[in-house]
Amino acid sequence: MDISIIIPLFNEEESLPELFGWIERVMEENGFSYEVIFINDGSTDRSWEVIQDLSSQSPCVRGIKFRRNYGKSPALFCGFKAAEGNVVITMDADLQDSPDEIPELYRMITEDGYDLVSGYKQKRYDPRSKTLPTKLFNATARAVSGIKNLHDFNCGLKAYRKDVIKNIEVYGEMHRYIPYLDKNAGFDKIGEKVVHHQARKYGNSKFMGLNRFVNGYLDLLTLWFLSTFGKKPMHVFGFLGTIVFFIGFLSVVVIGINKCIDLYNHVYHNLVTDSPWFYIALTAMMLGTQLFLTGFIGDLVSRSSSQRNDYQIEERI
Repeated sequence: MDISIIIPLFNEEESLPELFGWIERVMEENGFSYEVIFINDGSTDRSWEVIQDLSSQSPCVRGIKFRRNYGKSPALFCGFKAAEGNVVITMDADLQDSPDEIPELYRMITEDGYDLVSGYKQKRYDPRSKTLPTKLFNATARAVSGIKNLHDFNCGLKAYRKDVIKNIEVYGEMHRYIPYLDKNAGFDKIGEKVVHHQARKYGNSKFMGLNRFVNGYLDLLTLWFLSTFGKKPMHVFGFLGTIVFFIGFLSVVVIGINKCIDLYNHVYHNLVTDSPWFYIALTAMMLGTQLFLTGFIGDLVSRSSSQRNDYQIEERI
């Protein structure tokens, strides 16, 4: 199979028939063998009924229905797991991504040899309250990830080689950083294509609000730490713990020496506990010990299997 198209969605019943008709036309014009996998992320409207109708009209339609709303990353994870095409395309269900971009994205993967091609919505139709924070977010992501040639990490329209999506794990809200995940997995031939961005035709955006950007930065910090120290947490926590403990221990030694000098000079009224440095040194030794133990426990946890991608799927097509 040439192409798998993965479409996560939440309450997009109006746009689905038009979107699939558009995809179907592009696929037939280019002679692609394909499948379209709709991931219904706990929609409360008729989205699943629409997907069922589409599947009865075309054998190319597949569907996964979550029992509740998990988010875009879990939807992509399940879609990646189910995909069978040699090239995998992800796109949003709101008609803001154009299926006409698919043939060129496919060519860049198969002919130019890219592992991943990310869309770049150079001209956007989103409100300024969304576009300005997005620019700041993308600048930070470029600096942290080292992927300098991407302008839009979070663009929903992306193309992947099949090997890529079968060897990365998308969880939590890490869909924003799939290029970074790919790079960490060794798939570092990452390209970008300017794509057409259309104004939303139906409903409202599902991804507005300040918490979206705050969570984005927290996820970026988490991914940076995991990619740097995820397999060796003892290297960071153990090192910090050792340094802090050593500073506290030296401080206690200095306090002890000063007390011995006082005793030698027959000065008995100065108690060790009268000095604030005694408590600072004691606290430093306790913190150092805790950091060291955190690193040790982190090492043990990193060696255990994770069940973080266990989602309740109610129905499949």
